[in-house]
Amino acid sequence: MKIQESGENYLETILILHNKNGYVRSIDVANRLGFSKASVSRAMGILKSAGYLVMEQNGNLVLTDSGYRRASAIYDRHNTIAAFLQITLGVSPELAVQDSCRIEHIISEESFRRIKQYVARAKAKQAGSAGRKGESADER
Repeated sequence: MKIQESGENYLETILILHNKNGYVRSIDVANRLGFSKASVSRAMGILKSAGYLVMEQNGNLVLTDSGYRRASAIYDRHNTIAAFLQITLGVSPELAVQDSCRIEHIISEESFRRIKQYVARAKAKQAGSAGRKGESADER
């Protein structure tokens, strides 16, 4: 099912909060995003109907398997695009996170795949360089 950008943001937020706290309630999402409890409640109903999450008896929000996969993919896009902006353009971490939050929803699959490959190569190169810094010229 196609969900809008706001739905993707909710899924990503639920994943982040769950990873941080081990549980998520609607009020946690509302506080994190700065939205009213009523707005979050409506959004949770839509995500529940779409099969992305369930609400437990105690009020905890739990991502379904499909919700987890979708949230993880969005979070991966977010982190990868932020890293790309920092590596290639020297954008500050704060601005990179802010911009990636908007870009992650509209970028094509091909462009994202290529950015992900670029970031992976850049990080591997950086890790290789860091490993050689401790070697003397004779060891290289």
